[in-house]
Amino acid sequence: MVFSNNIGVRPLFDRVSCTYTYLVYDRETLDAVIIDPVRETFSRDLRVINQMGLKLSWCLETHVHADHITSAALFVKEFGVKIALGEKADVECRNAVQFSDNQFLEVTKDLKIRVITTPGHTICSVCFHVEDFLFTGDTLFVRGCGRTDFQMGSPRDLYESVHRKLYILNDETRVLPGHDYNGEMFSTIGEEKKFNPRLQESKGLEEFTEIMNHLNLPYPEKIDQALPANLRCGEEA
Repeated sequence: MVFSNNIGVRPLFDRVSCTYTYLVYDRETLDAVIIDPVRETFSRDLRVINQMGLKLSWCLETHVHADHITSAALFVKEFGVKIALGEKADVECRNAVQFSDNQFLEVTKDLKIRVITTPGHTICSVCFHVEDFLFTGDTLFVRGCGRTDFQMGSPRDLYESVHRKLYILNDETRVLPGHDYNGEMFSTIGEEKKFNPRLQESKGLEEFTEIMNHLNLPYPEKIDQALPANLRCGEEA
């Protein structure tokens, strides 16, 4: 668990898709949001929420996922939460609210979340910034980044999103990624600027584009099921 004076962060992990889900909450009031929940781990997440006495009001999605199905619709059914997505997310979901760049989601006086639009991995990708925590989804990983070859992804857009919007934040800002494949839980903006092999400050757009265009990754195994479901925020057809 990670804390500041006012905000608590509880990371949760799905071993199958290597997805991080985060519970972010006001330590005084226990009002909370959940970021990027996974359908298969809904029961676990619900148990943790109830055991911690959290009052969940929002489900935040960093993008329309292709590798797992969100449990957002289940949280709508359980708690009546609203679902926050970026303005470019082409979804048809109950309780969905789409946010534009630099718009704030105010949960409590201390839990105020800034939405940063970061297209590149997908056209609708966003990051969520609260205090010195940055929830980066698939835009920025610890020493990596998300792929850019589907869902209107773009190496140029991703490069500019990271360099122009994320790397201007304080170097001590903690990077909490949407996935981890190497056993690293978090990083900082300062570390990624120095050590990210794809997105070091010293690397230019041309070199980054060359790297991304030659990853030759297979499509996500669950993409044909995940994308249609996530355009409904995980609600059954």
